[in-house]
Formats: sequence, structure tokens, C-alpha cells
Amino acid sequence: MDERWADVAYTAGWELVQRAPEGAGRAAFQRLADRSWRTHDGGTRGLERNLRRLLGPGATDVRLRALSRAGMRSYMRYYYEMFRLPAMDERYVLGRTRSTGIEVLEKHVASGRGVVAALPHMGNWDHAGAWMTLRGTPLTTVAQRLRPESLFQRFTAYRESLGMEVLPLTGGGDTVATLARRLRDGGLVCLLADRDINGTGLEVDFFGERARMPSGPAALALNTGAALMPVSLWYDGPYWNIRIHDEVPVAEGATRAARIQDTTQELARVFEGAIARHPEDWHMLQPVFSRDHDEDRARRLEAEGTAALRALGHRDG
Repeated sequence: MDERWADVAYTAGWELVQRAPEGAGRAAFQRLADRSWRTHDGGTRGLERNLRRLLGPGATDVRLRALSRAGMRSYMRYYYEMFRLPAMDERYVLGRTRSTGIEVLEKHVASGRGVVAALPHMGNWDHAGAWMTLRGTPLTTVAQRLRPESLFQRFTAYRESLGMEVLPLTGGGDTVATLARRLRDGGLVCLLADRDINGTGLEVDFFGERARMPSGPAALALNTGAALMPVSLWYDGPYWNIRIHDEVPVAEGATRAARIQDTTQELARVFEGAIARHPEDWHMLQPVFSRDHDEDRARRLEAEGTAALRALGHRDG
């Protein structure tokens, strides 16, 4: 799908899902999930690659496939609810949300101490952001820039319509400095923190292997004095569940780098426990583990080398 058609498809999706009856919409997205799972497409294979580490070496293929089917259904539920969320009224969102630990987070913000809420890709993080703003706590988050630019702007406008401040990960000025200002002003910053997107993450132990996670949440907490609070999200029937975990203190250490490394490792440990309790709601279809990053990089380099040789052959011919 080219960039123009991607924008058209997402626009149509937003409009159609908000107008269609909820039961029909949910059923349609579940069918999409089951189709992806049956055909064992790239997304399903990526999810299973990660879930296999979670299940351990003794897991059977039957167990893995059952979990990946539940995972793809949960993933497509996220997309359905993301498209549908603007049509959900305040009472619906608040009434179907169950939470623990939110009072501690809100107490920090009320006292003027900033909070870095670090989330894995679980459940519905757009809903969680909307829920926070409906409770009266504005927040700032960061979004990966998408192509085409019109699609990125559409996603940004959507999230801002829910009450969030959205900063671009790249190409939008000094995002890190803006986040630090928000935290020093006693604000809430929410960051997805279980995947290294830009290649600058730290290696941590995660489900018995080395994995790469961003250093940003720990670094921001260290630099600003904000509370670093992991958040996990999952589904329970019609309900959204949100757990604000205990603060992860910034680790002591001889150097700044060591403190960020150890704090990120502790954050990964909390994520590990949360994901293990609700593995079907971990929407991680992209590489997380270092071995997978390295293999993907090797495949890309090989493909680029092959393409270069073919181009050279055509030119010489």
C-alpha cells in the first residue's frame, strides 16, 4: 500500500468504525485478526517470535499458536477501540475502566512533582491517555513519525483531541528538552518504553535473553527528579484495566551511565512481570530481543548488497 492509499484507508477506517454498530465493528476486527493469524503473516510471525521467549523453550507449538491467536485478537481490539474512541462518551470510558495505584500518581502531580509513566505495548494506551485526561490530569507523550506526513498529522490531531500533548520522536525540535520542562513543571509524561526504535537503546535482561529498551524514561527521571512509575494495561472482558506500579527509584551508581542502565533494567523487570501475567495483551510484533535485531540487520545488509550487485551488473552490461 503506497503512502497516499495508507492515508485514505486510515481516514475511511476512522469514519466507518465510528458510524458502524459496535457489535458489528468488533466482530469485523476480530475476523481481521483471525485472518492474519491463519495466514501466519509477518505480524503474526513477529508476535510469535517474541512470545516464544516469554513461554520458554519447553512451550509447544500448539501453546504458542493459541497464545498468538489471542494476541492478534487483542491487538486488533486495540485498533478497533482506537478508531472508535472519539465516539465513546465520557461515562462509557470512565465506567469501563478499572485501575489501581492511580491515587499515588495523581498525588505526585498535585504536589508539583513530575511523573514519567513508562508503559509496555499492552492493552490500549490511547484509551489510558484519554482516561487520564478525563480524570483531570493533562499529559505529554511522544509519537513515532509516520509516513505519509498527512497520516502522522492525523494521528497527532486525534490524540490531541483526546486531551494529550503529542511531540514527534524526530523532526520536531528538541523533544527531550520539552519533556524535561514538562516534568520540572510537575507534569505527567507518558512514554512507551519496551522497544528500541531509534537504535540507541540499552541492553537489558528480559525473559532470559538480552533485549534492547530505550534509556529515555530513566534518563528523564534522573535529570528532573520526576517519579518513574511503570504502568501496565490489559483487557478483562469489556473492561480496560490499568495498574500504576510502585515508583522505580533511580539507581545509585558511580556514573550517570551506570545509574541509567540499572534503572532501565529494573523497569524491564517490572515489565517482564506484568507481561507474563497478561501475555495475550502484549502487542509486540516488532523485534525486541538483541538477537532478532542483529538478524534483521544482517538480512537488510544482505538485501542491500544483493541489490547493489544487481545494479552494478545492469550498469556493466
